[in-house]
Amino acid sequence: MTQDELKQAVAKAAIDYVVDGEIIGVGTGSTANFFIDELGKIKHRIKGAVASSEATAERLRSHGITVFDLNEVETMPVYIDGADEINGTGAMIKGGGAALTREKIVASVAQKFVCIADGSKLVEVLGKFPLPVEVIPMSHAVVARKLAALGGEPRLRLKDGKPLVTDNGCYIIDVLGLSITDAADIEEKINNIVGVVTNGLFARQGANVCLLGTAEGVRKLEF
Repeated sequence: MTQDELKQAVAKAAIDYVVDGEIIGVGTGSTANFFIDELGKIKHRIKGAVASSEATAERLRSHGITVFDLNEVETMPVYIDGADEINGTGAMIKGGGAALTREKIVASVAQKFVCIADGSKLVEVLGKFPLPVEVIPMSHAVVARKLAALGGEPRLRLKDGKPLVTDNGCYIIDVLGLSITDAADIEEKINNIVGVVTNGLFARQGANVCLLGTAEGVRKLEF
């Protein structure tokens, strides 16, 4: 099976976690896009969705799904999103699509986080995928120095030769070379750096369920 076929398989499996008549939290990225396409087929069953990015909101609307502002929503039964890496405890690295802050905010409102990913995303130790850190633009140099002091190699994410700007008007620093054995501790340390909005470690509030696409079918992990 191709990687896209594995992503499509887990996207279809995630529909089982959609609660009829409720608002669903939806993530950002290629795997989440497959889920949105599946969600569009059952849009009559849900009240609507909260999007973790402008791109996701646009795709949801293209399927005729009502998009709610998070400020209008007190709680949601489930948030469904992909991951760049996930370990055996449900801790994840996210943010390859630059939506980590909104993803973390939307996920915090949901009662359950269902991660959908192809099998290559399951790792023993987080950090081979560069850790995204969203920062206030004026702070990117000072934050980069402090991230380097933690043992990583910080690189400002660029697009067309200029700093990539997130939906929040911020920059992304990708931290290479980390071997993250205590994800919750590193998540807290980086978030405590002045100028950091948040980082892509989802460890203090990780996944509750992971649906992994494998050649043998969809594998379910619960944490």
